[in-house]
Amino acid sequence: MAVAIAAGTTVRVCSGLKIVENHLQNHNGFTKKFLISDVQRCQIFPKGRLSSSVAVKVPRASSTASVEDGSSSGTDTVPTPKVIIDQDSDPNATVVEITFGDRLGALLDTMNSLKNLGLNVVKANVFLDSSGKHNTFCITKADTGRKVEEPELLEAIRLTIINNLLEYHPESSAQLAMGVAFGIEPPKQEIDVDIATHVNIYDDGPDRSLLYVESADRPGLLVDLVKIITDINVSVQSGEFDTEGLLAKAKFHVSYRDKAIIKPLQQVISNSLRYFLRRPFTDDASF
Repeated sequence: MAVAIAAGTTVRVCSGLKIVENHLQNHNGFTKKFLISDVQRCQIFPKGRLSSSVAVKVPRASSTASVEDGSSSGTDTVPTPKVIIDQDSDPNATVVEITFGDRLGALLDTMNSLKNLGLNVVKANVFLDSSGKHNTFCITKADTGRKVEEPELLEAIRLTIINNLLEYHPESSAQLAMGVAFGIEPPKQEIDVDIATHVNIYDDGPDRSLLYVESADRPGLLVDLVKIITDINVSVQSGEFDTEGLLAKAKFHVSYRDKAIIKPLQQVISNSLRYFLRRPFTDDASF
């Protein structure tokens, strides 16, 4: 999935993403307990300014909604769920792709839940290959008709999709890191965060660089990544955010003062992300 953000601007993300019974660490190292109720949405402003926030509800799937294809028998191998939010492929819409083997249908319930976030699904497509059914949606904001640019609203989209996936395919709970927060059965495998975390920065022309981050997934990760990057005055122009089972993989096009990231600043970004991602929680007993 990609975080598409207007070029030449710096995004300041306010805290406030609330997750079901999950402990997240805020940027200063304090642990907070969150509930899925509202996701505060931040706007894009010039550097140094924080936006005012607007409450956005993360809806659960309607109990009357249904996925066209029922889940497969619990005796077969459960595929790895994948959710991709792509801000690079379409200049006018946010592209979301969902893959879960051959178990997903048209996902009308998911589209309805996205509409409840103030979004329009302007185009939907399903294609099949060796990895399963790929359900693709092109999404715009209902009030502007433009693609989603707010990181917290992008995270709300991701959580809504995963929440619906777990609602109608509970067998996927043990395959997703989100199963700890939303599912009926947490993953049996625990990822070593130190081993799973990778941060790389590559040159992507004279005006921008490509930042690649891979780490253990958790609710609120997209918002935190953007905040860490922009807190050191690096602009996020666009990108992609992939949820693949227990891992999250992010690609961001970034720049500093409209130029590619120089080596010393690359090291600062890498060190900041590694520190935060490898130490996401603080023990309350230490205070």
